[in-house]
This record gives sequence, structure tokens and C-alpha cells, in this order.
Amino acid sequence: MLSELSGFTGYLNGEYAPVNDLKISVLDRGFIFGDGVYEVIPIYSRKPFHLENHLIRLQNSLDGIRLSNPHTNSEWRDLIQKMINLHPWEDQYVYLQITRGVARRDHGFPKETTHTVFMMTNPWTAPAAELLTNGVAAVTAEDQRWLRCHLKTTALLANVLMRQYAIDHGAVEVILLRDGFMTEGSASNILGVKNGVLLAPPKDNLILPGITYDVILKLAEEEHIPLEIRNISENEVLNADELLLTSSTKEIMPITRLNDKPVANGKPGPIFHQLYKAYQLAKPY
Repeated sequence: MLSELSGFTGYLNGEYAPVNDLKISVLDRGFIFGDGVYEVIPIYSRKPFHLENHLIRLQNSLDGIRLSNPHTNSEWRDLIQKMINLHPWEDQYVYLQITRGVARRDHGFPKETTHTVFMMTNPWTAPAAELLTNGVAAVTAEDQRWLRCHLKTTALLANVLMRQYAIDHGAVEVILLRDGFMTEGSASNILGVKNGVLLAPPKDNLILPGITYDVILKLAEEEHIPLEIRNISENEVLNADELLLTSSTKEIMPITRLNDKPVANGKPGPIFHQLYKAYQLAKPY
């Protein structure tokens, strides 16, 4: 319900105002073509988590669609901090979006246009204890998205359809498979565990380079958990000892059912528990 956003302040092209009052043109290329990029930044105790890495990924996405960055990193830090300060929540997640702006509808890039820059924040709440204790369900599906999934663009219809496919099947997430190998989830990265080894798909053009993915892999190294970064086959996914879901808003979560069958014994495993504890300790307080 839009009424739930009535007390939220947003940012649009230099203006801070109630989110419901902010308006963009129907000719904005983000609306017409999905011609833009976005970032989601977790905030713990009013402090952005790994902000520099998010800004690096933002720049990579902008470069990937040939769109200049409207702000320096210092300016982004100030804008994000002001957004945090305008809201009362200790833990939040800031969403920012940049489009190519308003122009006559034409597939080619407009010669002259001004970026549309939008930002908002929402309160972040930890996943319910039940989900961490019992895990969540996932289903598998063929990855039919384009071949530049490493760019965090606003053209997310394929991801929306996959996420709805999961919901239709009583699951939280879809594990996507391309040519017999796992890529990622519709809105998350997916990791596997087999015989005590953490398995991670390589960061290439077929998956989004998740910031939480990077944090988890670094924690695995610090926790002396064996790690293999390589292509993970569908058979390995279906027969994993553990499956883990990671994202900025869900952090790390165990998948304990896949295609309506238990993953191993159907309970969160020891690698999840070890990494979840390490992740909580790594958060700023």
C-alpha cells in the first residue's frame, strides 16, 4: 500500500520530499525502456555496510550501459548519509537508481539528456528466527535471462517472473540453471556445500557480483572453511549437503528444501551456522 510510505522521505534530482510526492516524467527512459541501474545498500546502526564496494559495483553497472556517473563517491556518501539521517531506523537499506533521463521515445541514446537520480530507504528487519532455524524452500528453473547479468540494471522483468515462479510453488527463491550449471537466484546469490567444502559459482557475466557473496567468501577464508570457486553442476546442486542464499537484505539464509524435497537432512547445516555467526560479528555496531 502506498499509504505505508507516507512518512518516508525520498530524493529525486536534488530534492528531498515525501516519497509519495516525488514524480518522474512518463518519458523517462527508466520507465519506457528500463534504461538505468540501481544499488541496494544495507545500513546497520546507521552505518553503510561495505559502501565502497557498492559504489564500485554501481560504477561498473554505469560503465556497462555507457552512462556517466552523476556524482563522485564523496557526493554519494553525503547523499546516502543524509537519507539515513532523515529516518529514525537504526537498521535500513538504501535504494538508489539512476536512469538515462527524459527524452523522446527512441531506442538510441539521446544526444542530450539529464540523468534521473532517485533514492529512498526502508527499515531493515532481520529474517525471522524460524527461517534461520528451519531454513527456506527453493525451486530450480532454467535461466533464460540476457547474457549481461553482472550489470545491476533496472530491467528486471525476467527476475520478477522467476521470483513469482518461486512464490507460485510455495518457495522463497528460484535457483537458476544455465546449460546444466547453477548461476544464481532471481534476487540472490546461491552457494553450495559438499563434504565440508563451500562451493561458489565464479563471478562472470552470468551472475550479479554480490557484495554479500564477497563478504561470505572472505569470512569463509577467515574461518578456514575450504572453498572452491568453480562451475557447479545441476547434479551437485540437487545433491548438496547444504545450500545457502545470500543477498544484501537477506544476509545469509539456509535453503533446506529444493523442488519439494529436503536438502540433505532438511535442516540448516554446520557451514551455515558458522558463516551466519561470523557475518553477524562482521556487521558494524
